[in-house]
This record gives sequence, C-alpha cells and structure tokens, in this order.
Amino acid sequence: MNRKPMNRKPINRKPINRKHVVTLAQAHQRELESLGIKTLELFGSVARDQAHPNSDVDFLVEFTIEPTLFDVFRVQHYLEDLLDCAVDIGTHAALKAHLREPVTKDAVRVF
Repeated sequence: MNRKPMNRKPINRKPINRKHVVTLAQAHQRELESLGIKTLELFGSVARDQAHPNSDVDFLVEFTIEPTLFDVFRVQHYLEDLLDCAVDIGTHAALKAHLREPVTKDAVRVF
C-alpha cells in the first residue's frame, strides 16, 4: 500500500545551529507557554551542533496538562513555522527506555 507523505515543512537547506534555535525559542517563550508548554528541551543533532542540511529539529516537551493530539500538532506546527524547518516533538514519558539516556544526555534546556 502506498502512503502519501505527511504534509510537513520542507527541510531547512542550510544547517541550523543550537544557538539560533535556543535563542529564537526563548524569544517566543510566552507564546509557547500559551500553547500549554511547561518545559522545552532541544535534543538530537541540532543540540549537539552536528546538524546537516537535511536535519530536522527535535524537542522534548512537557505540557502543563495532558495534551490532546491536536495540542501536540499545534505546538509542532508553531515550532515549524517559527524555525522554518521540520520539527519532531516528544515527551519524556513517550521515550523508549533504550533511548532515554542518550536523548537526555544531549538535551539542552530552552526553558
């Protein structure tokens, strides 16, 4: 069965760096908090400053209340629009046990 790809932001063609992402997200902290975000952490290749042109930006998010799927997508789309690149978001609770240590080791607290 052929599936259509998700309608996602195009990948940023110029590598994005940690400082840019953290600074921009912190500048929009109030708006992100209004979307229900309590904490925001950057992880993955961007957090390690090893991103390449096809890298997306990975965030761990803690919500103030249990989010609906709509809440998660709304935050993802907000961040994609803000950063003008593809974004993946997840929660600490959703991390598989074997990924928890490497992800949290790389994580950079945004707020």
